[in-house]
Amino acid sequence: MDHFQYRNGELSAESVPLARIAAEVGTPFYCYASATLERHYRVFAAAFEGLDAMVCYSVKANGNLAIIGTLARLGAGADVVSGGELKRAIAAGVPPDKIVFSGVGKSREELAAALTAGIMQINVESDAELELLSETAQRLRTNAPTAIRINPNVDAKTHAKITTGKGENKFGIDWRRAREVYRRAAGLPGIEIVGIAVHIGSQLTELEPYKEAYGRMRELVLALKADGHAIQRLDLGGGLGVPYASENDERPIPPPAKYGALVKESLGDLECRFILEPGRLIVGNAGVLVTRVLYVKEGESRTFVIVDAAMNDLIRPALYNAYHAIVPVQEPRPGTETLDVEVVGPICETGDTFGKNHRLPALHSGDLLAIRTAGAYGAVMASTYNGRPLVPEVLAKDDSFAVVRRRVSVEDAMQWESIPSWLDPQAKPKRKALT
Repeated sequence: MDHFQYRNGELSAESVPLARIAAEVGTPFYCYASATLERHYRVFAAAFEGLDAMVCYSVKANGNLAIIGTLARLGAGADVVSGGELKRAIAAGVPPDKIVFSGVGKSREELAAALTAGIMQINVESDAELELLSETAQRLRTNAPTAIRINPNVDAKTHAKITTGKGENKFGIDWRRAREVYRRAAGLPGIEIVGIAVHIGSQLTELEPYKEAYGRMRELVLALKADGHAIQRLDLGGGLGVPYASENDERPIPPPAKYGALVKESLGDLECRFILEPGRLIVGNAGVLVTRVLYVKEGESRTFVIVDAAMNDLIRPALYNAYHAIVPVQEPRPGTETLDVEVVGPICETGDTFGKNHRLPALHSGDLLAIRTAGAYGAVMASTYNGRPLVPEVLAKDDSFAVVRRRVSVEDAMQWESIPSWLDPQAKPKRKALT
């Protein structure tokens, strides 16, 4: 469920017409609905009632401070994968003792920042990182609360680019080496073992891969406890998917309640605290990308609807061949005839396409479209490719909205750059002395 519905013939974010936002901030722009964020968080958290569980929002899905802050005020922690995300989470109001630091390539500086901030847990993903964490903790004269991320070699049955739990993936330590690595970690100064972590991928549409991975984790937890390790926490990652396509085109996504029941059945008796790290599930359907039609072009074999948003604003269709529903902001009248069109952006790439074979009513220059389920991995993955500005982000609540990231203009972006003295057209060339 989301809170983008037609009201009085106009698609609205809660009670705010998207056309009103477009008139005030221009297009394209991202818009998020507070009510959807709040509902999805509460539904997910409720699935784990009866367990000692903490929901740590995966910041990489959408790192806007207003998004993180909305969830922090509901009690969410944060799962971060960089020093930048750590700063964002703390700035948005997430207490450091509710932050988990994941990721395969943490630098010495990032580990030091995490330890200095006093975060809840660092998920170590390699032997080399374990050694560096030990060195860093010793230098700072502290102990690092550590979980080892285990790769269970389970196929998540999702897109190849977002599966993370197979043996061929770069993530975690092979499950067969777990006892060896924990034994080594226990002997390293500055390392305080607190748990075990696993994450097998993103956009999972069935529960069987989780069941397989958690069965393997259960065996490991029991073995590690028998070896004398204090396994207090089980970090289960995130990954539960959201519906992008219509019900006719996509398998139904398991609801959080069924996922919670699986966790309770598989692991609930292990006397551990559970850490869950949803991202896409919380924010995916909470956002849309609103764009304006520039031209309608009749090609040789298809009709192109050229819009002012582009792949630099939303890269998922180009990167993953991902489907996003596209709907007109002005509600079509009942019985309106629809046409097969291809919705494309202005970038000089054939891949700059938001959707082929979309059924839409006849469109004209100036019409507004909303690209749905764009709250996750949308604005956060945007770039300035083709010299394009970064688009605004807007947060709606009830009948009000706020711009939570202004449009970053081309001039703004150019301020990050400089021209060396030898290329400065205002600088006078130096003459070489005659010898």
